[in-house]
Amino acid sequence: MVVKRKKREDSRAQLEFSFGRPKEKDRNAHLGGKSFYFFDFDDNVVYLSTPIVLFHKKTNKEVFVGSGEFAQENKRIGKSGPYADYYLNFDDLTGSFRYFRDHSFGLLDKIVRKKQTFVQDVAKAIQNAEYDWKAPSWNCFYHATFNNRPTSVITARGHDSETIKEGVKLMVKEGHLPHEPNFLSIYPVSNPDVRVALGDKELTSSIAELKRGAIRESVEEAIRVYGYSPHHRFGMSDDDPHNVELITEEMKTLKRKYPEMSFFVIHTHQDHFVKEEVLQHKLKRKKKSQKFEQVALI
Repeated sequence: MVVKRKKREDSRAQLEFSFGRPKEKDRNAHLGGKSFYFFDFDDNVVYLSTPIVLFHKKTNKEVFVGSGEFAQENKRIGKSGPYADYYLNFDDLTGSFRYFRDHSFGLLDKIVRKKQTFVQDVAKAIQNAEYDWKAPSWNCFYHATFNNRPTSVITARGHDSETIKEGVKLMVKEGHLPHEPNFLSIYPVSNPDVRVALGDKELTSSIAELKRGAIRESVEEAIRVYGYSPHHRFGMSDDDPHNVELITEEMKTLKRKYPEMSFFVIHTHQDHFVKEEVLQHKLKRKKKSQKFEQVALI
């Protein structure tokens, strides 16, 4: 089942043209600092049609929902609301998130160069005649890529990191990005190997907890790769309310550890987004804007 979104305008008006556009220096480059951009992917950078499958408690009938709706309803599934009579199946091959996982290909699949579902869904999205696939943080993702800012993708998906890269490369090939991002890290946190690397050896941690760990590891990786500077800036955008809560808690922890650095959280949610700076003892709201107005992360 394909989850469709309302289309808005002709794709020719959306293509990104970087020729003649000057590179922008990092805000704190003169002080030795860098800006690091962390992105959830679905519904933040790109709207994809990848469905989540819910199963009826009595009949096992399957119902397909989009990632945006799932982000709003997941806490109530099986308890209340429109999906009170449904449940999640966590089997990677046949369960609720089977389209968010890579699958082993046989010889014939390899011969015909079959693509993983993530790459297929990216291809479908960017070929729309009138697109509606750029999510609220797209411009920020493009800005980070164009200016070679260190970028991390921290997603609930369970693909291999190379699959994520392949999908992004397709955007480059089709002219929507000027080149590949300067990837600092890629954390598809549902991937079993990634979960273990994040300390979840029993595979029991929630997505929000795993994203929190991925942010922590990405900040430490940034310091290992680019060196310590009190003028570094870090920002993370996500659309899931529960994820945002734990992301914010982790940013508070990092702020206590690195008090001179700057940390930002952006919650993209339905018809608006909220950008907040994490200070020592509070959050400082920087901006609240309506849907489809593109957000500047940091």
